[in-house]
Amino acid sequence: MIEYPVSFVGLPIGNREDITRRALEVLEGVDCVCCEDTRNTGMLLSHYGIRKPLLSLHEHNENARAPEVVARAQAGERFAVVTDAGMPGVSDPGYRLIRALKEAGVAFTVLPGPSAVVTALVGSGLPCDAFFFGGFLPVKSGKKTQVLQTALAATHTSIFYESPFRIVKTVKLLAELDAGVPICVARELTKVFETYHCGSAAQLAAEFEKHPPKGEMVLLVGGTNAPRTAVAE
Repeated sequence: MIEYPVSFVGLPIGNREDITRRALEVLEGVDCVCCEDTRNTGMLLSHYGIRKPLLSLHEHNENARAPEVVARAQAGERFAVVTDAGMPGVSDPGYRLIRALKEAGVAFTVLPGPSAVVTALVGSGLPCDAFFFGGFLPVKSGKKTQVLQTALAATHTSIFYESPFRIVKTVKLLAELDAGVPICVARELTKVFETYHCGSAAQLAAEFEKHPPKGEMVLLVGGTNAPRTAVAE
């Protein structure tokens, strides 16, 4: 039984088997699934034998789509909101819809699920007692340098998403700013080629120069309280 008009559902970040039983029950019970990419979500639902109407909800149409979802939920429809991977709202669409639901007084719930941020943090070996998530790093070098300098000066671990096409240059930049800072590049989390590249910025810059990494990346930077010894891979 679906208790809430709208459920925000965390989905696997790579391995389909990481989906929860509760998530599957909600997806099977709703009237419609709001999703970032209907093709990706359609394939996941098909894998589990679930067929539901899909409604696109992504960064470019979330503001416009939110009133429609609110109105339909008020009329009695039940929705699940998902993104392509991980938790809705975390560097993905979702928070604008939640704000619209709150303003309209429509009840919703959030189902916990996989998160690349927390998975990478735990696997990095860097301090986990306090951390900062900065989303995607800026593309422009000047702004990126400012963000990384702030991370280097922090007293906690900083976590960022970075493109595989820019990760080599980004690690080189970190090595120029502080060669000894402990960092980790978590790659292809929960997938077949999952790898944690850990060490000093200088060590990883040299490694990536010879063997550029591929796949989806999470970059973690140790702050001033992090140990200045290389973390074993």
